[in-house]
Amino acid sequence: MARQALILVEGHRTSGLLYVQAAKRLGLHPIALAADPACYDYLAAEQVEAIRVDTDDFDALIRECLGLRGNYHIAGITGFSDFDESIYATVVRLCRHFDLPGPNPVSIERCCDKFVQRQLLAQAGVPTPACRLAVNATDVDGCAAEIGLPVIVKPIVGSGSSGVRLCCNADEIAEHTNYLLGGKHIWRSSPRILVEEFAQGPFYSVEIMGDEVIGIVAADFGAPPHFVFRNTTFPAPLRDDEHKHITDVSLSCLRALGLGWGPTNIEFRWTKRGPVVIEVNPRLAGALEPQLVHLAFGIDLITEHIKLATGEEWDLRRRHSQTAAARFLVPDRDGILDCIEGDNRAAAVPGVVEARLYVESKTPIVRKGDYRDCIGHILAASPSLAQTETILQRAVDLINWSITPLRTLGEEEQSAASPTALRKMP
Repeated sequence: MARQALILVEGHRTSGLLYVQAAKRLGLHPIALAADPACYDYLAAEQVEAIRVDTDDFDALIRECLGLRGNYHIAGITGFSDFDESIYATVVRLCRHFDLPGPNPVSIERCCDKFVQRQLLAQAGVPTPACRLAVNATDVDGCAAEIGLPVIVKPIVGSGSSGVRLCCNADEIAEHTNYLLGGKHIWRSSPRILVEEFAQGPFYSVEIMGDEVIGIVAADFGAPPHFVFRNTTFPAPLRDDEHKHITDVSLSCLRALGLGWGPTNIEFRWTKRGPVVIEVNPRLAGALEPQLVHLAFGIDLITEHIKLATGEEWDLRRRHSQTAAARFLVPDRDGILDCIEGDNRAAAVPGVVEARLYVESKTPIVRKGDYRDCIGHILAASPSLAQTETILQRAVDLINWSITPLRTLGEEEQSAASPTALRKMP
């Protein structure tokens, strides 16, 4: 009998390894199809069979899968990406082509286009920020004038906050529009920009499997104008009526977009008019949220997603109730990372589940204003929110790093070299 294989298209910095490990626990043989498998270090570490293929070429993916069927029974196909939202539409098309479990391809494609998604939500009466579609700088200026400052300017397609910026005046709009359209931002489709009202208020992220709301994550970001996660907490400290309100709107999103198979992540801001939907993602969230859910409730969303993708019965029952939280390590300047230390000490703090660094000493730090700015994270869990926050802060205080800013020649001539002090997370 042929070995059961799970095809993983592309990879993910925080979730990819978990998918590989979960697949192995379920008796599946994970096989990665990626444009550059070397980008995902866990593939080599886990000795995963990896095939280099242009994942933008749908026919090439089909050929690779057909070739694999000579040695394996393909039980399911899934995939993920840190930056390319279109990969989910590709995965769903592959599932449909090989008659494997998966969501409706049309629903996923509509959802991955943020403007189409907003139109469908608005038609269904779901509260969203005012928004406009722009294709050039003149359009962006006009849209911002119609909506009123401040506005969010971001690509129509994308993830990880790449290319997303809060713009408070005309100069900032011009600067960011030039960045998006001037060749610095990588577009995987024709350049189209969403200009939207800045919905102000606490940020929440809803984790859904099928049509069941598993729970709500509270999160906050670093300093504007970018949206880089600093903290996430699960479950969010909400009143029962607030939780119900967000849940009800979340289910309305599923109906409006034709979703309800597998994982969905919905981002909200709680504004003066209540919960406003920022974005609906037809996938699991990337900011360690599956890990938080697992730690807090004992529900392994990744394992259950694989079960669904391979036609097995899933189990979303809670095993326990804790509070889990994550802190992301984010530098406050560009330069050379002289040293970074303390992760082993942080990992030894009781209640810390993981302390992980993504970079090593002597790494150049060039902030992008998105998920790539994070240089590590710490995960902690305990029976209460207060206790978890205390554990997390104790661990964070043990992480130190120093960055030497890159100086211009004139600056170097005017000032003597001096060591940069170790910096701690705030």
